[in-house]
Amino acid sequence: MKAVTWQSTESLEVSEVPDPRIEEPTDAIVRVTSTAICGSDLHLYGVLSPYLHPGDVLGHEAMGIVEEVGPETGDLRVGDRVVVPFNISCGHCWMCQRGLQSQCETTQVTSQGKGAALFGYTDLYGSVPGGQAEYLRVPQAQYGPIRIPETGPDERWLYLSDILPTGWQAARYADVTDGDTVLVIGLGPVGQMAARSAALQGAERVIGVDLVDERLVMAAAHGAETIDTRTVDDLPSAVMEATGGRGADRVIDAVGMEAHGNPLAEKVIGLTARAPKALARKAVETIGIDRLAVLHASIDSVRRGGTISLSGVYGGMANPMPLMTMFDKQVTMRMGQANVRRWSDELLEIVGRDGDVLDLEGLATHHVPLTDAPEAYRTFRDKEDGCIKVVMKP
Repeated sequence: MKAVTWQSTESLEVSEVPDPRIEEPTDAIVRVTSTAICGSDLHLYGVLSPYLHPGDVLGHEAMGIVEEVGPETGDLRVGDRVVVPFNISCGHCWMCQRGLQSQCETTQVTSQGKGAALFGYTDLYGSVPGGQAEYLRVPQAQYGPIRIPETGPDERWLYLSDILPTGWQAARYADVTDGDTVLVIGLGPVGQMAARSAALQGAERVIGVDLVDERLVMAAAHGAETIDTRTVDDLPSAVMEATGGRGADRVIDAVGMEAHGNPLAEKVIGLTARAPKALARKAVETIGIDRLAVLHASIDSVRRGGTISLSGVYGGMANPMPLMTMFDKQVTMRMGQANVRRWSDELLEIVGRDGDVLDLEGLATHHVPLTDAPEAYRTFRDKEDGCIKVVMKP
């Protein structure tokens, strides 16, 4: 089958790889009908390249049709149309039973000290072949795959794999309540979903922050006020002015380690990614730092007693944090990988409503065949051609 494979830093190929097969009784094989490029896939281009190997199959946002099932996959049937959550969880362990599927104790990558295994995401998360391919082996298929209606375009359902539950959890973790002002920093796909989720969860005002025209326009079209960071000298000051000097009740950081604003950190990250693999891994695990401009801006922009929710991925081990400010402002902070199956029933009802209330079908700006993946990755990374979200068809 054809699959998107990592070859080296910033180098991908669409290669012929062996077809997946049933390896465990709880496995299923899914024929992929749509798959997408996620912002966190861009980390594989750079920061996490020390944990990849030539030929690794990428991708963790996929959906399709069940082609084969193992003998212990419950009521999953050949022919079912399913979305595949990006994290692999069993549904019955202590963590899953408490809604922490991203920490599933059955699939935890204990050798790396990490949580649940992820599709297409390096040694750190189990080296499970990903979904940017014609077929996908799905472990723990008795629980993971989300069955969806047979009708409707793929893009109405595809984002249940990752970015929609990630954005929904970001708002839930921010404790959004009726009447809140919610600041969403970063209006990529997850930020767009977080902004729409916050509004649906009761926010009175959603203020979206970015520096890319197309992202700002899209957020505004869905009811958000916007701040273009290219036009303000200091984001927290702009937020304070917009909120009468109090600050935002809730802040969602949907950027993470990709933030602009720290040239030193950017150089360190770039050098680490290109170092010999053993040295690079040691650097990431002991002295790695992130670009923290957005996180620090979040802390300065939230009101006293407010909540910050981190959905953007951070990976550094030596990040300086302004603990005095955080303590003095009595800030609550929550973070973590999305617990996809925790939210899937709730979101299935919302996604299935008439009228596409979250405008999921309008999110993707680029639709390409799988064979165009290397160029699509570059376009997405460089934010060229108005690119906000890429969906690929095998």
